[in-house]
Amino acid sequence: MDYFAGLDCFGQGTSVCIVDNAGKIVREARVASEPEALLQVLTNTIYRFKRVGLEAGPLSQWLYSVLAKRACGDLC
Repeated sequence: MDYFAGLDCFGQGTSVCIVDNAGKIVREARVASEPEALLQVLTNTIYRFKRVGLEAGPLSQWLYSVLAKRACGDLC
């Protein structure tokens, strides 16, 4: 099954909502707005993410660049 994650970043943390391909919420979490904390949720082998959406904003630009580099390694 494919899963989708939505990330809402703000100063005190990032809210993560994971839904399945039917749109049912399977997990909600709030973690620190730091790449390592987000990677703990996003690299969980229970989920196979089809897409990850990140809200637009100053903090999300930084998180995107770090997460994208981590996700594709030396290819980015």
